[in-house]
Amino acid sequence: LKRPVWINADILPGPNGNSRVVDAKPFIDTVTSFFPDVTFSLGWTTGWHPEKVNEGYSWTMVKEMEYICKELNQPVTFPVRAALVRQSCSQLLWLLKKSNRYSLTIWTGKNDNYSIEDLLCIRDHFDKKQVFYDILEPQNHEFKQAIGVKVNL
Repeated sequence: LKRPVWINADILPGPNGNSRVVDAKPFIDTVTSFFPDVTFSLGWTTGWHPEKVNEGYSWTMVKEMEYICKELNQPVTFPVRAALVRQSCSQLLWLLKKSNRYSLTIWTGKNDNYSIEDLLCIRDHFDKKQVFYDILEPQNHEFKQAIGVKVNL
């Protein structure tokens, strides 16, 4: 392969998620044996419920993730659900400070309810070089407009 490769797995139960996860050690060992220069995208199972209070990523969750990832040599991006990030800023900032190999990938579920202000809060509090966005429309368009990125329709 001539391009960067990111390989994703949900290896830990996360906010409102279920316990069906990929076993971290065999997954990481297998991927590393075939793709030693891969970027790992290691996340949590999550859920989002419009009629409930949705908890964010807890200290226990991020510390467990850091414990798994600290010995890796590869870059690691943590896919985090946009609707759950604002209530988890302290925990996720702590996680990113543990290694310069770490980043976040902010993603959105089709029916998630979050605001552009939530995304702007993330942009304001995190190092822009450590955050990637995987956002559905129309929020992607609105977010780009809010940060001054020219959007062609």
